[in-house]
Amino acid sequence: MRTIDIHTHGLCGYDTRTRKAEDILGMAEAHGRHGVSEIIPTVYPGPVEEMRSNMAAVRTAMERQRSTGPQPVSSEGSSLESPEIKLPRPAIIRGVHLEGPFLNPARCGALDRTSFALPAEQILRDLIQGFEDIVRIITLAPELEGSIKIIKIIKDFGIKINMGHSDASYEDAERAFNAGATGITHIFNAMRGFHHREPGIAGFGLLNPHIFIEVIADPFHLRFETIDLLFRVKNPEKIIIVSDTVKDSGVLPGSDAVTDEEGTLQGGSMTISESTHRLRTLGFDPQAVMSCIGANPLSYLE
Repeated sequence: MRTIDIHTHGLCGYDTRTRKAEDILGMAEAHGRHGVSEIIPTVYPGPVEEMRSNMAAVRTAMERQRSTGPQPVSSEGSSLESPEIKLPRPAIIRGVHLEGPFLNPARCGALDRTSFALPAEQILRDLIQGFEDIVRIITLAPELEGSIKIIKIIKDFGIKINMGHSDASYEDAERAFNAGATGITHIFNAMRGFHHREPGIAGFGLLNPHIFIEVIADPFHLRFETIDLLFRVKNPEKIIIVSDTVKDSGVLPGSDAVTDEEGTLQGGSMTISESTHRLRTLGFDPQAVMSCIGANPLSYLE
């Protein structure tokens, strides 16, 4: 079964804050050891040149995978394989997800708010020029001035648009969806909360039957009952489980949250294969859960 993580910043000591293709390949190997077959490395917001250097590392890693094929790796990183022992293969790198820079500082979460920028066509073109073929998803905050114009431009490039790190109202989210936005990044996290008089972007994600939603399904980002609510209310074909893992994920045991010194969550603590195993253990329908890391993200990327 093909499984794909469309939102991962890193794993086991590797992440996308790098100029080195070896780091991206190491990240792919780490995901592969956990049974993930494909990943879309997610680049942090930052200065345009820094984000471009991160994308260049991803592109080089993709080219190396294509030229050699994803070689089997052991837990020690060896590429040896015998007929008796089938070693896991690295996750295939399917492009890049840009989480930013057009995000709302009021909903920065673990991201550096000083690296955010207001939506501007020239910044977008400077950012993705030459990388249009590998950028698969861009996350932005739809309530920011200029965002609707930017969404339409991104759509014309054939790139998927997620809404996230956002203080958007329900109406803001609806306008962005009508302009071409197709997904919501890690629903409920780093966004306006649901209110009975203003359901916000989270309410729009729950109720709109056509928009995809990312869900971080580790023990820390969403309470069990919240995940239960999502599966009860949301069109099940539009739920995508993501890891949102970072460099320190996979270093600590899965039972530990990945936080900074102040206790702020920095990223997910589980790969998508570990998260789906957790949900199945908690009693969620196995077929529905597996679709969230297989058929659903593949449908989203079509």
